[in-house]
Amino acid sequence: MSESYWSQFVRAPWPSRRNTLELSGGERWYLVQALARQEARADVQLAQQQFRVFLPRFSKTIRHSRQFRIVKAPVFAGYLFVILDLARDQWRSINGTFGVARIVTFQDRPSPVPRGLIEALLDRTDDAGETSLTYTFRPGDPVRLRDGPFANQLATLDRLDANGRVRVLLEIMGTSVGVVLMRDSLEPALMRRG
Repeated sequence: MSESYWSQFVRAPWPSRRNTLELSGGERWYLVQALARQEARADVQLAQQQFRVFLPRFSKTIRHSRQFRIVKAPVFAGYLFVILDLARDQWRSINGTFGVARIVTFQDRPSPVPRGLIEALLDRTDDAGETSLTYTFRPGDPVRLRDGPFANQLATLDRLDANGRVRVLLEIMGTSVGVVLMRDSLEPALMRRG
């Protein structure tokens, strides 16, 4: 089933859900591996079992058949986070949940996420439930364009200005072409173009 199918089962609005994601007592955050492209399904199913779940998402542009569409994609594809108190919660039921592959364990016990990591992600999540992935860029850095007609294209950052605009150099038909766009349209490229 598609993610849009599972989005109809979305729980309460994000601002009210955020308040339920604070740890207390012996609770910790744990990592859950979802089945391929079933993070939203796992999120809904775990919530229906009364688990408190966090699935960080960001907006990204996808291109299909010459059309562009903005979707909310998981920050960590294939993974989501759940709050557990191992002494209180029956965590093994997570492994039998639709959409879940397994809870990540070490020596047959769930392995907690390092303290502060999820809290930092929650701090970067706005009221629409979107996690901001801001990066520090410098001129000369390889970047990937996130949206627009050049979505997913690699470029080189030429310059930044104080108003949030950037100029990137795209290689088009053997020529470097300068394009000006907003800073939030960029993400770091994984490798430098050769």
